[in-house]
Amino acid sequence: MNQLIMLSKTIIAFLISLSATSGVAWLVAAACQPSDQLNAMTSDSISSNTNAGTLSAKVVNAYPKLTFSSPVEYTYANDGTNRVFVIEQEGKIRVFENDANTATAGTYLDIRKKVASGGEMGLLGLAFHPDFKQNGFFYVNYTKNNPRETIVSRFKASSANAVQVDPASEVVLFRFAQPYANHNGGKVLFGPDGFLYVSTGDGGSGGDPQNNGQNKSSWLGKILRVDVNSTEKGHYGIPADNPFKGSDKGYREEIFAYGLRNPWRISFDDEGRLWAGDVGQNSIEEVDIVVKGGNYGWRVKEGNADYNARDNTVNTADLVAPVWQYSHSNGDVSITGGVVYRGSANPSLRGKYIFADYASGRLWALTPNGNKTATAQELMAQAGSISAFGEDQKKEIHLCDLGSGKILKLIGN
Repeated sequence: MNQLIMLSKTIIAFLISLSATSGVAWLVAAACQPSDQLNAMTSDSISSNTNAGTLSAKVVNAYPKLTFSSPVEYTYANDGTNRVFVIEQEGKIRVFENDANTATAGTYLDIRKKVASGGEMGLLGLAFHPDFKQNGFFYVNYTKNNPRETIVSRFKASSANAVQVDPASEVVLFRFAQPYANHNGGKVLFGPDGFLYVSTGDGGSGGDPQNNGQNKSSWLGKILRVDVNSTEKGHYGIPADNPFKGSDKGYREEIFAYGLRNPWRISFDDEGRLWAGDVGQNSIEEVDIVVKGGNYGWRVKEGNADYNARDNTVNTADLVAPVWQYSHSNGDVSITGGVVYRGSANPSLRGKYIFADYASGRLWALTPNGNKTATAQELMAQAGSISAFGEDQKKEIHLCDLGSGKILKLIGN
């Protein structure tokens, strides 16, 4: 009971401090989710019938004997083993065998002493180098305090099959200030071009008061792209075709795309398209297909709607519109970007972008029509408090349920 009271006080304080942002839905959903919801949810499924055909899927508890503390990432190292990795937001990376009967998960990396967590802060991203099996390098994105910053850094495993990594092996690639505690983005991943992509939020508060999304001299509200195999800037370099490389206007050379509010999870599909789920402000959540140099409109636009053009002189005709958007009218207020399904367990979903709303728990499959439009079909009315999507070695989709601490798996019905 005392723990429940303390949690309630924490949630109320956070709600007051972030009342202007839909990111608050994260804590609301987690706090309000019944403890037995997972069991009911994993045995139920909802089929979606539209002109595009019938889709059917459900989620199950992928590892019934394991529970994690606020999981926000699920991935694997492509190292030839059957291991998978889960990030716990407080600052730990857990490792275990990708087997439904797995009963224990080791601690691969513990950097809780470095990480400021809670709300939307914490250890938020993990990406293994394409040559991890040879060099042992992996990359993380986390927030720290005093001063409050985002850190993107590299760690080195002593061998590809090491069970623990020394926190002292950290090498910081870059860091930048965070004016507020929310909208940190946090995803890191390698693209098919071998470069590291990093998603950053607009710096927080509500309405982007510093206009970071449109400020090309700011790290914030962007998708960044760097070459981790270069030493041009110390421990990384700028790809030759980055849109602002060599800028004489003070623009950040690391920028790949801009005008984003809080791109909470980005992913590549087999066609090389970069997908982003961008959390909205008051009315609209959006899915974007991100292209080099693209301006996605925030804070001039929220989705396709006008928001705040003050201090901005952009030509709205040059803005890249979302490929899909949805309103807050049905209780869907905080998108969690997903992945395009590439597995074999549910052939009807192959090639579709699977994403969720953290607050409502709704799960959709999006069918792209080129790079500019799409159609959506609801897969499930309540999948859980989904904080992230990931893939295993067989490209099957897994979902992190922040509220229950479980890792779920999307399967055919």
